[in-house]
Amino acid sequence: MEAPNSFFDYILLLGCLCLIILIGYLQFQYNLFGNRYGLAAFIPMVILFFAAYYYDHRGVLAMAITNLASWAGIAVTPMRLLKDNDFNNVTIIYTALLLGLVLLLAGYAATKKNIKLHFAFTYSNFGAHLLFISCLAGLFHFDTIYLLWFLLLLALGYFFYIKALREKSFYYLLIMSLYEYTGAGYVLIRLVFKNFQMDNGGVYITLLYFIFSAIGIVLFLISMNKKIKTI
Repeated sequence: MEAPNSFFDYILLLGCLCLIILIGYLQFQYNLFGNRYGLAAFIPMVILFFAAYYYDHRGVLAMAITNLASWAGIAVTPMRLLKDNDFNNVTIIYTALLLGLVLLLAGYAATKKNIKLHFAFTYSNFGAHLLFISCLAGLFHFDTIYLLWFLLLLALGYFFYIKALREKSFYYLLIMSLYEYTGAGYVLIRLVFKNFQMDNGGVYITLLYFIFSAIGIVLFLISMNKKIKTI
């Protein structure tokens, strides 16, 4: 009885992929939507969300969320930046931050309201990565207030640390640790080379940090994996 369902799942995924390819081809070859590039992402997004909920398919939901992120990025990006392929824009950072929060809330709503409960992880997963990446992008982009973005990154890490313990999810602990490690490394290197003017002292401190921090994060993940299993 499971084989037809699996076969249908593959057919559904293939059909959704063909839909995206077809719309992309029509836009590229025939300029179907003109300069309204957002429509090329919005139309398949609506269809994919409908298909995901109608056929109860998490793979299609992931594709729909990807199209949502694409549409949101295009919608807030000025046409000049799209033509110049210049995405170094603070608006995109804030949009990703907001979209990540919306997806996280969607996952929470799915759990709280018990509506497509198995969709909650997909929403939360995409939301987590968007939030962490946008925080890192803000950390790298803003010179004067980068410490505020680092504090936001730490707060986000604490949230997912609690979430990981509550849901017994090593996955959330892993991605939280990697993103926090990247942000902490950036801040430390920036402070070190600012104070030591990139002399040998700064290089040695940085090397020692990466050696001992790498060991520390491995030990932390091993310890937390054991803790999650005993909860």
